Amino acid sequence: MSQKKIIAVFGATGAQGGGLAHAILNDHNSEFAVRAVTRDVNSDKAKELAAKGAEVVAGDVDDADSLKRVLQGAYGAYFVTFFWAHFSAEKETSEAKKMAEAAKEAGLKHVIWSTLEDVRKYVPLDDDSMPTLHGKYKVPHFDGKGEADHYFTDAGVPTTFMLASYYWDNMIYFGMGPKRGADGKLSITFPMGNKKMAGISGDDIGKCAYGIFKKGAELIGKRVGIAGEQITCADMAKDLSDALGEEVVYNEITPETYRSFGFPGADDLGNMFQFYRDFDDVCNSIRDVKFSKELNPELKSFKMWLEENGKKIPLEN
Repeated sequence: MSQKKIIAVFGATGAQGGGLAHAILNDHNSEFAVRAVTRDVNSDKAKELAAKGAEVVAGDVDDADSLKRVLQGAYGAYFVTFFWAHFSAEKETSEAKKMAEAAKEAGLKHVIWSTLEDVRKYVPLDDDSMPTLHGKYKVPHFDGKGEADHYFTDAGVPTTFMLASYYWDNMIYFGMGPKRGADGKLSITFPMGNKKMAGISGDDIGKCAYGIFKKGAELIGKRVGIAGEQITCADMAKDLSDALGEEVVYNEITPETYRSFGFPGADDLGNMFQFYRDFDDVCNSIRDVKFSKELNPELKSFKMWLEENGKKIPLEN
């Protein structure tokens, strides 16, 4: 049997990395093997990966020596950072720089960097139609990643820049699902107007990443946006109504109102939705549903995602 090509998967116990690791491990004819990189090799998710045949290794993106060690002998790597653990765009940019340098030193043949747009290219810092956050960002959890793209190109690392979409799983885990109002009716609340927003199932992100690795050289140097569907919030409400067996309405608000909600990151997310709304042509043109389906034939629409996950959405009674 020929030696399989090792993909070092960062965030292997998270949504994106976990989706990729399982996509590779579930394909018994895969040309790739999984080296699952995680901070905690004893977590349940790490043990599950090990049981499926992954090589599980401890690694820390903030430690250059650790990065060097986990990339040794690998063919490729999936690099992802997690803004919501620390709310620091600078930290994400710094981590990406270390990843790019380690990838170059390890001589990797194909890297996927999970990135997003630098919104400041579309809404300059002096444009007060969208507030500037943390002194120098418009959408910090986008801008830090987008700003870091050049580290991979500057180092000459063979990279595919993958841009994900709004996670429908946020309705389960991030409190963005339908809420019951004082009148007893369910509603979803977004500042999207009637614009279509690209969305995707969390596990489909990893499956699309696997499709990128399978395509290989032809996607090196390319920006690949992925989405399961581009859908208005009004249509999301209709699909939710069908799935939950109870009417869900779309409560349209302004980005200003969303930013005022006061939970950690509300200002960042309010700006993100404003970017999705005001630059829908930019966001949706790169997040190509048809190409995502080519990368991942099992790609789910919002309605399909609801069929599998609708019952998991917590509803307050």
